[in-house]
Amino acid sequence: MDTKKIIEQACEWIVDFFEHNGKGCNAVLGISGGKDSSVAAALCVKALGRDRVVGVLMPNGVQSDIADAQKLVEHLGIRNYTVNIKDAFDGIVSAIPEELALTEQARVNLAPRLRMSTLYAVSQCCNGRVVNTCNLSEDWVGYSTRYGDSVGDFSPLSHLTVTEVKQIGRELGLPDELVDKAPSDGLSGKTDEDNLGFTYDVLDKYIRTGVCEDEATKALIDRKHEMNLFKLQLMPSFEPKF
Repeated sequence: MDTKKIIEQACEWIVDFFEHNGKGCNAVLGISGGKDSSVAAALCVKALGRDRVVGVLMPNGVQSDIADAQKLVEHLGIRNYTVNIKDAFDGIVSAIPEELALTEQARVNLAPRLRMSTLYAVSQCCNGRVVNTCNLSEDWVGYSTRYGDSVGDFSPLSHLTVTEVKQIGRELGLPDELVDKAPSDGLSGKTDEDNLGFTYDVLDKYIRTGVCEDEATKALIDRKHEMNLFKLQLMPSFEPKF
């Protein structure tokens, strides 16, 4: 990949998006301290200038790696706000009737959905457009929360693999500890690769070349891809024939 060329194209694309979908508006995004939000923020800064990028830190109570998110906003010099979602999270969990027996997966997915609601609230308060920070590798296997981190107003990384996002982060001069940080959802206590059952290196190679040496892993990737395609599509709607 010609990293410099892709960065130039991405920045031009971001500028064009704002020209047509919010001239003069700000880019608003959640900052987790991981590579995706770091690279997305850095691209927006390069394209729009730091004065038009707003970072939102959204711990759920105590976040063990919140210092990484703070390092990123300080490195980029962007305006930022911290909104702790714990009260909202606990309020919803406690309000769900006991007979529904809130599942662990529902609990895990609740936090990113609350964070996206928070991002849109902040965005509406500061003339913003919300940045989606998902990458192609995550989207390929459905590793995102529908109506949580899977949405936004524009997405600069959704056609770039994890490997490619890292290359861009290094080219943009982001701190190595953010670019190379083991990816994690920050919710389940496991890394992405633990949850997926394969590495991003294996997945990225398969996406770009169609090659996966281990048949069991190939079958697992294919199954996840097929099961989660609906997340990338618009909601089906009935069309009456009058």
